[in-house]
Amino acid sequence: MKYFEDIKAGDVAELAARHVSEADIIAFAVKFDPQVFHTDPEAAKQTAFGGLAASGWHTNALMISMLVERFKTESLAAIGSPGVETCRWLVPVRPGDTLTGRQEVLETWPSKSKPMGFVRSRTDLANQHGEVVMTMVGLGMIARRPEAAA
Repeated sequence: MKYFEDIKAGDVAELAARHVSEADIIAFAVKFDPQVFHTDPEAAKQTAFGGLAASGWHTNALMISMLVERFKTESLAAIGSPGVETCRWLVPVRPGDTLTGRQEVLETWPSKSKPMGFVRSRTDLANQHGEVVMTMVGLGMIARRPEAAA
């Protein structure tokens, strides 16, 4: 198990790749963000996007699934998050894109009242062309090592 004490500023993790299909984009958008540039490939050509683009919220959901997969692989003692400080969608995610991710720990500090610590990190997702499509700075809560928390 990887605990708060095992995480340091400057740590970097690469996230597993995710392919994004047209069907994925449309299915997510129909349910959660039903705007024409996310749901209708033909009508999307007439919008500012010039074609079908994934919802930013879909991109966030993909990023979270990539992070959770990493947490499971590392057996990270993640216990939640108090929120996101910034999130920017920089380049549209298109059908056929393959996204990769990179997370860097910016800073850490222990809770003053609970057996956990906080980790501020920046996560970037890039497409197969190396273009950063999304960047987010958020906070994670990670359990302290049992002997350290006592």
